[in-house]
Amino acid sequence: MKQVASRRAQVIAGLFATTLIAAGCGASDADESPSGVSTTTAAAGDTTGPSPVAENVAPGPTEVTVMGEDDVEVTLTGPIAAKYGSATEAQRAALGKPLTGDHNAGTRESGVVYQQFRGGVIIAENDAPATPAYIINSGRIRDAWNTERAPDGTPALTGANGSAGPLGVPTSDVTVEGDLEVVTFEHGEISENTTNGEVTVTVNGNTVPSGLK
Repeated sequence: MKQVASRRAQVIAGLFATTLIAAGCGASDADESPSGVSTTTAAAGDTTGPSPVAENVAPGPTEVTVMGEDDVEVTLTGPIAAKYGSATEAQRAALGKPLTGDHNAGTRESGVVYQQFRGGVIIAENDAPATPAYIINSGRIRDAWNTERAPDGTPALTGANGSAGPLGVPTSDVTVEGDLEVVTFEHGEISENTTNGEVTVTVNGNTVPSGLK
């Protein structure tokens, strides 16, 4: 009798659990999910299925107001604002105050957007909100990037510099690799050996003169 009673209890418990699971699969659960977020979950026991994926992740700030030179407020927008908002204290300190005036901020003919600071620049390929922006501090790397260059990357007085030059737009901030500080660009890389000050410029896989003295 004890075995029969125990088996009946198990059956009843199983039916009750099944009822609860069925009730939990109603449409009301979907209404309680975060708005604009969808997830994909693997079936139980399936270790090869995709991990949960979130969509529509909230972007960074679209506007940031910073005190510039001569106590003039400068409003950063789009990817420039997002980058400044996520910058480290060390990066902000290195940048210093934003410079004012039309020539120190704006959009180039190529669509590149930029904001000059006393100690560097924040630049992005375009002003779309999701476009990444990068910080290039003032120094020998920035000087080499701003050197006028021919299309093959060799220094030339009649060439173009900065984002309009053969290196193009930065694709990284300044990163540290041992004794080297490195910035990658659309079409190359500039590195500086912080021990001896040597600057190496690579354009489309070819090492070219830095153009610095």
